[in-house]
Amino acid sequence: MITPPSLRWQCVVIDCTDPEPVATFWAAALGWRRTHVSGDGGEIVLEPPVGSPEDGVCPDLLFIRVPDRTPGKNRLHLDLRPLDQAVEIARLEGLGATRADVGQGPDSTWVVLADVEGNEFCVLKAASRPS
Repeated sequence: MITPPSLRWQCVVIDCTDPEPVATFWAAALGWRRTHVSGDGGEIVLEPPVGSPEDGVCPDLLFIRVPDRTPGKNRLHLDLRPLDQAVEIARLEGLGATRADVGQGPDSTWVVLADVEGNEFCVLKAASRPS
């Protein structure tokens, strides 16, 4: 019998020059809660709402202050699946997201956005509902 690894995916770390506005953006975008802020504000943790289907399942988001801005295209990004793509894109843009061009073509079914510090993420087309 193979013993499974004892590793658990705890969080996704997002480097940023100022964690406050980036964490605020993502808390509003996802409806998540702050569960930790370091004394100097250099680390902020977001987790799903208590009792939600994501609580204890989704990795936390950890925003860490770093001195350098992202030098180019992100090597890792989040893909978000909405119920209504157009509604969510408009809401995210209202929170401060901007459209980003990373080479996606005009026929792409996803939209690339960047958060308030330029971290790119994708808003995928809505999931199809089984009939």
